[in-house]
Amino acid sequence: MNIHMLDTPSLWVDLNQLEANIATLADFFRRSKVDWRPHVKGIKIPAILHKALKAGAIGGTCAKISEAEVMVNGGIWDILIANQIVGQRKIEKLARLCQKADVKVAVDHPNNVKQMGVIATQNRTEIGVLIEINTGMNRAGVQPGQPAVDLALLVDETPGLNFRGLMAWEGHAVSIENECKKRETISKSVKELHQTIEMVKVANLTMNIVSGGGSGTYNIITSMAILTEVQAGGAIFGDASYCHWGAKTQPSLFVRSMVTSRPDPYRIIFDAGFKALPAWAGQPPIAVNLPGFETFHPSAEHGTVKLTCPNYEIQPGQIFNFIVGYGDSTVFLHDTLYGIRGESIEIAWPISGRGKIH
Repeated sequence: MNIHMLDTPSLWVDLNQLEANIATLADFFRRSKVDWRPHVKGIKIPAILHKALKAGAIGGTCAKISEAEVMVNGGIWDILIANQIVGQRKIEKLARLCQKADVKVAVDHPNNVKQMGVIATQNRTEIGVLIEINTGMNRAGVQPGQPAVDLALLVDETPGLNFRGLMAWEGHAVSIENECKKRETISKSVKELHQTIEMVKVANLTMNIVSGGGSGTYNIITSMAILTEVQAGGAIFGDASYCHWGAKTQPSLFVRSMVTSRPDPYRIIFDAGFKALPAWAGQPPIAVNLPGFETFHPSAEHGTVKLTCPNYEIQPGQIFNFIVGYGDSTVFLHDTLYGIRGESIEIAWPISGRGKIH
């Protein structure tokens, strides 16, 4: 089969470019002497993470326990859940998963720590724990300094838990356009993280992980010699958003869509709306080889392209590819990701992480 046999809209990845992106990232982190732990919240497919592992990544980062289950069942041994796993049902799942693989989790509250310790002990397992620190994003995370140290001490003395290190995410800096301002913002976060690391050392706590960074910040934060590992995952796809935010990779993820209507010379209507090709987060999708392309605006089942100049040649039935605007908000909408090499469909991956929101 070849790409021309795909129905529309379809999600596909250029395997040659995907593998080149993985090689680029692996080489960058190797030269930076920082471990690479790609986040799979946008990747969703264990086979793609395996490609990264083969290139040099140490493991994967997940957002939810159900997502971690998919990766472990897909043969991934080393997992960080960069999120709080709260409540008896979810912690019991976490404890069982820790019996199968090296799974670590972020915490930021003593009640969560205490319950996690009880459940780990009941299940005769040990859960690796990282303290999440709020270094400016103002989402989850304990405050840096003594509050983080106090929580780390609690983890260290709690049976069933193993204090592994710290985690901080400078996500508030990702979309800053000015390079100097972005670096300054990240530097401020790093300063707070560094202070906490030094205080943890003074408290005689042993840790081997300082995790953070992402596809929109990795090229800056790695130069600050603070992290032992970086969670950049979306850059594997080189979507329009991460390329705009500084990732040094090229687009490999596309949606194939058909023209369904030509209401006037300045507009083209496609069959990919926001159920297949969203534009509400990050950068919008970009049409490939479409003369005069200006903007893409999706509604539920339609995608409207506005042109800068009139076009009378493009007709209903013609097919175009769009560079995905933001992979994290696109991949999970589809059942299948088609791997294309040249024009041949080499593989059709079920998106097994789709719907794993628990």
